Amino acid sequence: MVWRVTDLRLSFRFFCWLADRLAPPVEVVGAAQARAALRRSTGTSNPILGRPPALAGSHDMQLAGVPVRRYTPTNPRDGVIVAFHGGGWTVGDLDSHDTITRFLCSASGHEVVAVDYRLAPEHPFPAAIDDALAVTRALVARGRVVVAGDSAGGHLAAVVARRLAQEPNLVGQLLVYPVTSCAAEAPSYERFAQGFFLTRASMRFYKDAFLPPGLDRAHPDASPLGAPACRTAPAYVLLASHDVLHDEGVAYARQLERDGAVVTLDVVPGVVHGFFSLQGFSVAREALARTARWLQATLG
Repeated sequence: MVWRVTDLRLSFRFFCWLADRLAPPVEVVGAAQARAALRRSTGTSNPILGRPPALAGSHDMQLAGVPVRRYTPTNPRDGVIVAFHGGGWTVGDLDSHDTITRFLCSASGHEVVAVDYRLAPEHPFPAAIDDALAVTRALVARGRVVVAGDSAGGHLAAVVARRLAQEPNLVGQLLVYPVTSCAAEAPSYERFAQGFFLTRASMRFYKDAFLPPGLDRAHPDASPLGAPACRTAPAYVLLASHDVLHDEGVAYARQLERDGAVVTLDVVPGVVHGFFSLQGFSVAREALARTARWLQATLG
């Protein structure tokens, strides 16, 4: 089932209202309970997430010492997508993002390697980055790769793209409403502070978990926005209009352009953070189709 709506803002505001009542804020219940709540909400058939498409297969394994899940489409194209899930570096895992990863694999026709990186606060900065780098290095040694991620996963993809900018086989970066600054809050933190699914309070909790006191939040690996100039691989930056992370996503796209990267900036009006995973909505399916075309052209 695909939900077609004429008033996206009203539809997604209802989703935010429902989410607020079904899942208590992470800053109130803590990481452990938030992880359990996310597993419950994504672990069963869900019309909002969409029905997962058929694939040739998927299997869990270790790559460079890091747990990963490899997804294979029915007619695979050359090139691999390395995917980093969102969840504020604190919640989420291979299962929570299994449905959207299957959609990405099926729509693009490329194999996807999803990375089960270590989570904060048990494993703070830079553990997640180290895991993301280890897996990506192993894959670029074998062929062409695009790094991809949503939210905190988008942050990891952006950092990996910077760190491996000299790798010729790292050919693209798909950044879906990425966190690009842990050192500052853009004006959209105020505009969409509450009532738009991802709140300012939750983002502050996530940053505190990932970067506890004593760590430099302005470090380029913590805040790629404002990092020294570095020409990275071509980027597709997909943003939600009503999102605390909107402004820093736009600013990062412009920074990438100034540094010489080819950038496609796609701001979807009337939607909130997390919309890309809601493949039951037609607007999310349309965004997936656009990113899939870009992935095919970039990896082709």
